[in-house]
Amino acid sequence: MIIPILVLIGKRLRKIPVLGTLIDERFMNHRLRAQRVAGLMGFIVADLLYGYRYFVNHVRSWDLLAVVLTIAVVYFVLIAWHQVLAT
Repeated sequence: MIIPILVLIGKRLRKIPVLGTLIDERFMNHRLRAQRVAGLMGFIVADLLYGYRYFVNHVRSWDLLAVVLTIAVVYFVLIAWHQVLAT
């Protein structure tokens, strides 16, 4: 869902005279990779923070667990979705 929105935004930004020369396919690919890395880093940080709170403080942070599980489920659903589209 996010990728078609990013492509649509990129196409609209290219129509603006000044931004059209600055935004190309490399920019869009870089932005896509940067967002993917940022999402994975958010997952890792939330997972490490949940593990720290659970193993050191012996407290279960259900909000962090919900964030970790949501990111993991969305990530795997997108992978499956892309595999279905690729075949």
